[in-house]
Amino acid sequence: MLSHAAKILARSKFAIAFTGAGISAESGIPTFRGFNGLWKRYRPEELATPEAFRRDPHLVWEFYRWRMRKILRAKPNPAHYALARLEEIGVLKAVITQNVDDLHREAGTKNLIELHGNIFRVRCTSCDYRENLKGSGRVHEFVESRELPRCPRCGSLLRPDVVWFGEPLPKEALEKAFNLAERADAVIVVGTSGVVYPAAYIPYIVKERGGRVIEVNVERSGVTPVADVFLRGKAGEVLPKLVKLVEGLI
Repeated sequence: MLSHAAKILARSKFAIAFTGAGISAESGIPTFRGFNGLWKRYRPEELATPEAFRRDPHLVWEFYRWRMRKILRAKPNPAHYALARLEEIGVLKAVITQNVDDLHREAGTKNLIELHGNIFRVRCTSCDYRENLKGSGRVHEFVESRELPRCPRCGSLLRPDVVWFGEPLPKEALEKAFNLAERADAVIVVGTSGVVYPAAYIPYIVKERGGRVIEVNVERSGVTPVADVFLRGKAGEVLPKLVKLVEGLI
């Protein structure tokens, strides 16, 4: 199965990757519903909604700063580096991710579509101000603060630049992702449940356009029924082996 997947990728003209929380779980980042400790008292839907932010912005920011600190301690794993390598050798044209942790970018992926935003970006609730905390060098200062962050332009509250429950995906990012899927002749789907729409349409679009679907997952998912190749296992173990095979074929 691994060699079959390698041949599909090596022969492809326009391959993309679509990733979910499973790829980052191997870096020690819990899936959104997998956090514990202090946050056991809350359901994600009680913390990651516009209504929760209006009701108690201190609580929501406490949660997101906790998540930021946890993610800052994490590092990209071999799966992230394997996808970056496939891009480097010209096989992958883009990575579309549902993750907000920035690990694909840290691993070296250049063409990255973040469907759910980025936890290290903030945006104003009133004006169009946005800031990349990593880019501005303020990330550590920001996560250790206990103050509610305010917009330097208008003074309104800042919020995480991520998609919350009940919010639509960013139009531009979703259009880019769908356009890539329509062009793709192969997609590697890694660590996603395949049940969160509209993002989950991506492998189906590739399949409907005649492309091949390769799934890497520890268990079957909503994508498995349309997968041409299902590679069961941890992405950090499977993808590096796949990349070596692809390199030997191109």
